[in-house]
Amino acid sequence: MNHAETGHLADHRAARAHLQRQGWITRHSEAFQHLPPPALEHWLGTAAATAGPPSSGWTLHPLDGDAAASVQARWLDAHDPVQRAELLAGLPAPDGDSSDAAPFAWAHRALCRQGLRLHVGAPAGTAPRTVHLALHHQPQDAAEAPLLVLDVAPGTHCLLLETHERTAPDAPATAQNLHIHIHLGAGAHLQHLRVVAPLAHDLVAHHVHATLAPQARYAQALAATGSAYHLQRSHFALQGMGARARQAALLLAGAQQLDHQARTDLQAAQAASQVESLALAQGGARAVSNAYTRIAPGADGADVRQRLTGIPLAGHPRLVLRPHLEILHDNVQAAHGATWGALPEEALFYAAQRGLDDARARALITEGMARAVLERALDDSALLAQWLEGGWLARQLERQAQAPLGDTV
Repeated sequence: MNHAETGHLADHRAARAHLQRQGWITRHSEAFQHLPPPALEHWLGTAAATAGPPSSGWTLHPLDGDAAASVQARWLDAHDPVQRAELLAGLPAPDGDSSDAAPFAWAHRALCRQGLRLHVGAPAGTAPRTVHLALHHQPQDAAEAPLLVLDVAPGTHCLLLETHERTAPDAPATAQNLHIHIHLGAGAHLQHLRVVAPLAHDLVAHHVHATLAPQARYAQALAATGSAYHLQRSHFALQGMGARARQAALLLAGAQQLDHQARTDLQAAQAASQVESLALAQGGARAVSNAYTRIAPGADGADVRQRLTGIPLAGHPRLVLRPHLEILHDNVQAAHGATWGALPEEALFYAAQRGLDDARARALITEGMARAVLERALDDSALLAQWLEGGWLARQLERQAQAPLGDTV
């Protein structure tokens, strides 16, 4: 065994030992009480798998001709001690995570075998410009822990389309514990469209961590479908004055499971955040949208909005909407709300007056609501419009409508 393997396996053993001492996520965990994740062994893989040569599931495509000059990309092998140090440089250690999701961080550190680091910024001496990127990840193993680290340089504007979609229904199941770390420099802007469509039998846990410097802007639109277990968890830290984060989640649970957790910490004056979600489910689905926003002492002039919506399309799905504000400063503006109910009757009546049958009317209304949620998240309409032209949303809504109502995960 060489030194690289020794270092990697030492981390693996240390993380396993910690998880054995501290235990896995329990049903009593506040964030996971409605949809507890599958047992630890699903997320750690086998010793044989972790000892083999790593394979990258990331594919990067610049969407404009000059983007390559603005992007530095490094695919790094976590088995190599030098590359592992570079891959994990600047990232928080699992022992610094006190959240309910900390066991996922330990499991990720144990299994992570390769990652991608991206630095986006105009070359020295050139004017700032908008960089258009597409990033796709395809699972490579039965259990994996992919890592993406994205640094957007001060003053840089970036549009990123990130996709995770499996289209072969007979492909083997995967347990994927993905962590993404994003840092936006002062005045940087990131428009981030995330599309996550696992297979029905997959176990998926995605964790997005973002830190924002002064005057940075981050907008994320998430479109996600249900699976045997599917967690989408984000934690945004607005650390600089005037930082702003906006996220919207379209949760197409179908008749399966989908857990959306959005945490935002406003740590500086004039910071602002907005969280919106729309959960669509039917049959025996279980879907959760959990938004938690904290306004720290000294975050003068902070502005916070939360808006969570759940619509049962058919059957008897279980939808849980949990807006939560923790306000530790006086001079702020904050509002939150949750709405649970059927499609609007007035819209259905109006569609019927136009000669549409009930099924077609419901499909059009649902697609319109889904589009509106995603559109409100992103300032750049072209990024979303180009993706919607491919018909993904219409196909997923049709597939969801055809799901057996008796399915219960």
